[in-house]
Amino acid sequence: MRAIRVHEFGGPEVLREEVVPDPVAGPGQVVVGLEVADVIFLDTLLRSGWGGEYFPLTPPYVPGGGGAGRVLATGEDVDPAWLGRRVIARGAGGYAEQIVFPAEDIVPIPDTLSSSVAAAMLHDGATALLLSRRTEIKKGDWVLIAAAAGGAGSLLVQLLHDAGARVIAAARGERKLALTRELGAELAVDYSLDGWQQQVREATGGIDLAFDGAGGPLGRATFEVVSAGGRFVTYGSSDGLADIDPEEAARRQVHVDNVLAEGAPEPAVVRELLTEALSLAAQGRIRPVIGATYPLAEAEKAHRSLEERATLGKSLLVV
Repeated sequence: MRAIRVHEFGGPEVLREEVVPDPVAGPGQVVVGLEVADVIFLDTLLRSGWGGEYFPLTPPYVPGGGGAGRVLATGEDVDPAWLGRRVIARGAGGYAEQIVFPAEDIVPIPDTLSSSVAAAMLHDGATALLLSRRTEIKKGDWVLIAAAAGGAGSLLVQLLHDAGARVIAAARGERKLALTRELGAELAVDYSLDGWQQQVREATGGIDLAFDGAGGPLGRATFEVVSAGGRFVTYGSSDGLADIDPEEAARRQVHVDNVLAEGAPEPAVVRELLTEALSLAAQGRIRPVIGATYPLAEAEKAHRSLEERATLGKSLLVV
């Protein structure tokens, strides 16, 4: 089968298409012929060599965290009724034509959803749902979402708007701001312009809840907007982790909720989140914004676009 491999950490140019042996399903496993592979910003960070203490990788490896496709083979103790069904699941080695998943981790795709939409929900849909559950949202609450035009951010805008929140979206550039308004943001501010924090304060009178999907300087700036006694939820690392002084947080009585510090959810939780995310998408209550699709062989282009912040919404590889 064809797969993208990384032989050494570095820039997008280290992503190379190669022919590797087809995988074989062991006991309790299935082989899925991927139709669409998910691409997230974390893939670019790991390819560069970042995060080895959290995500140990030794080249050569196949990047990617899973995708959507059809079950081609089942291993021992797996119901053969899965054969031919369209499914999604998370798993290492997603930039490939075939991938092995534990059968207990796969989630069936509703007939009304395309494989592209399903793959777009694999990480970002589950993340947005997980975030929306971390704090009680009351109708009329002002909620700030930073990096709101990204894969998870754009879904979070929709979920919180659907819950009755008054959403403020922080993004860069009018194209991204227009998208967030279309998705339900009541106010959209350009975080690359001076004065955006004051604009938020003047429009709302104070923010009690903010979600940071970028980390780094933007995460820090988002934290500063939160009113005393409020809540700051950070889950982004595209610009490094948000550097929040615990003493300052304590002084302002701002509760800092670092989702990344908890590690990945348990497989059973991921499966439940994915099932709900696909159901909401099938009902038309949320929709992923698929900004770019690339053939498997052009994974390098997908990574470059993400790193240049040129991608609107979600990036996918069509296998």
